[in-house]
Amino acid sequence: MIKSTTDKATGFEKRFENIGTVIFEDSTAASKAVAKEIATLIKAKQKSNQSCVLGLATGSTPKGLYAELVRLHKEEGLSFKNVISFNLDEYYPMEPDSIYSYVRFMKELLLDQVDILPENYHIPDGTLTKEEIAEYCRNYEAKIKALGGIDLQILGIGGNGHIGFNESGSLQNSKTRLVALDHITRVAASKDFGGLDKTPRTAITLGVKKIMEAKKVILMAWGEGKSNIIKDSAEGEVTNRIPASYLQEHNNAVFIIDKAAASKLTRINTPWLVEKVVWTDKLVRKAVLGLALHLNKPILMLTDADYIENGMSDLLTDSGPAYDINISIFNKIQHTITGWPGGKPNADDSNRPERAEPIKKRVLIFSPHPDDDIISMGGTFIRLQEQGHEVHVAYQTSGNIAVADDEALRFASFVCDYNEKFGIDNKDAQNIYENAVTFLKNKKDSEIDSPEVRYIKGLIRKGEARATSHFVGLPDEQIHFMELPFYETGTIEKNPVGEDDIKITMALIEKIKPHQIYAAGDLADPHGTHKVCLDAIFEAVKRLKPKTFMNDCWVWLYRGAWQEWGIDEIEMAVPMGPDQVLQKRKGIFKHQSQKDGVVFQGSDSREFWQRAEDRNKETANLYDQLGMAHYAAMEAFVRWEF
Repeated sequence: MIKSTTDKATGFEKRFENIGTVIFEDSTAASKAVAKEIATLIKAKQKSNQSCVLGLATGSTPKGLYAELVRLHKEEGLSFKNVISFNLDEYYPMEPDSIYSYVRFMKELLLDQVDILPENYHIPDGTLTKEEIAEYCRNYEAKIKALGGIDLQILGIGGNGHIGFNESGSLQNSKTRLVALDHITRVAASKDFGGLDKTPRTAITLGVKKIMEAKKVILMAWGEGKSNIIKDSAEGEVTNRIPASYLQEHNNAVFIIDKAAASKLTRINTPWLVEKVVWTDKLVRKAVLGLALHLNKPILMLTDADYIENGMSDLLTDSGPAYDINISIFNKIQHTITGWPGGKPNADDSNRPERAEPIKKRVLIFSPHPDDDIISMGGTFIRLQEQGHEVHVAYQTSGNIAVADDEALRFASFVCDYNEKFGIDNKDAQNIYENAVTFLKNKKDSEIDSPEVRYIKGLIRKGEARATSHFVGLPDEQIHFMELPFYETGTIEKNPVGEDDIKITMALIEKIKPHQIYAAGDLADPHGTHKVCLDAIFEAVKRLKPKTFMNDCWVWLYRGAWQEWGIDEIEMAVPMGPDQVLQKRKGIFKHQSQKDGVVFQGSDSREFWQRAEDRNKETANLYDQLGMAHYAAMEAFVRWEF
């Protein structure tokens, strides 16, 4: 059984957290632990000849859990014949065969792959008339009550703290009902629906009251994007603004989270406030920079009193006085700044992030989608090219699912009209475009794109990526379209990294023999492509490590449109002036299919170019606030040691 290692009476972790919290290295380990607990509960109920009543969640968070439960069934014989399940929610209105339906989600990921009896799983019905919903919801709750309640409820958490679709403002005694979805929730879901205008405005959800009546509740959360709401839910006051905070008052609830989701918890983010710590260089840097930003002071203006009054007197004892610590950290931060991301020729590089030699480096920039290169590190990309390095860019996936249907229809219709007008006789090509036009005009919600449509959407993204690379100054032979197989499912859900993906990546690295590799370390990408692409690169680099050329290869990780490195993590910061900011913007604008109506914008409604500029400006402002030189913008990188 998963238990929190904390204790309200004695455990230091409870000094800030008001609910049991268990932190795992990653979501895979956490999902396996939760699956093991569910399996143990199912087996215990089987021995007693009892039903096991599970409350189940949907969304990206429980996917790993369901995959592990399926594995336990197929490989270890775990039976679900005594399981009765109730799902938390469903969009409304929603047909059960729609690719967006939670009925379809549950059947594909779990229910159809185990031996649960069809009459034993229950998912809210999105096809009801509005007049039928109230009675349906009463019956839904009555079924749960008749079974003695939910034995174990699995939850995810929304960016605004919702559980199920109980949005901010939901009361603790709220019942199962039809709800209006918060704008934040709809924006986050819009990635799955191909845009905000196609995202449902309402949903049916199990009420907070029934969730709180469950005998045990496990709330799971993964990734840095959930870190702020996890902190607020676990450490903040109990409030209807954050429905997940109600779980603080449950007598058997636990948060199961990975390290990234735990990163803002007090005991993780500022452990020196909780217990005596060993002051490593990394921890000192984090503490001093955090103190300077908290007090809105430049590093060199911090005093002994500032350290003492903010729980850092131990650091003064170990390494003080403040003046000496300040100078050390100031110099380290200053040394991260460079206008020469490929190294400065004929210069002392002992305090620079990169090597001066060789003067001309072979550089390989991996871009998960066809626009991550210019969005995330466009200024650095341009500077590397201008400073004479041999720059290659590798687009790892086609990015075809991020092209709106109307954009693809416009493109396909244009080709058909063009061929007809000029009498171009290419039947194979004509068939592709005509089939695509027919499909798009008749496409249903339950359908994934046809191969012809995916091909056309990929062509659109490829043309835009090539235009951006030409804008930077790259010749065609230094532009590589990898089309990694894991991506080509036609749906949001991608396959895990496979052997073919790794081999394609290895072959390109071995062909170029780069001195620098740039890769996307931005794992907040809501559809998971960045994570799979990074896994492929990491595995390829590890396998190639014995090769002689790898001794001279450094790997730099950038972050994209979703998040930025923490100021204490940055190891190379490349500044940009106002003209370079505008130049980067022009490069981003080459991706016309991604402008004005972002398909996968996540919880941020800004366009990608706006996010990139704002994020780069914020990084520069942080450096300025810490007492460094003031720049218009900065791109940040962290080196990965392999």
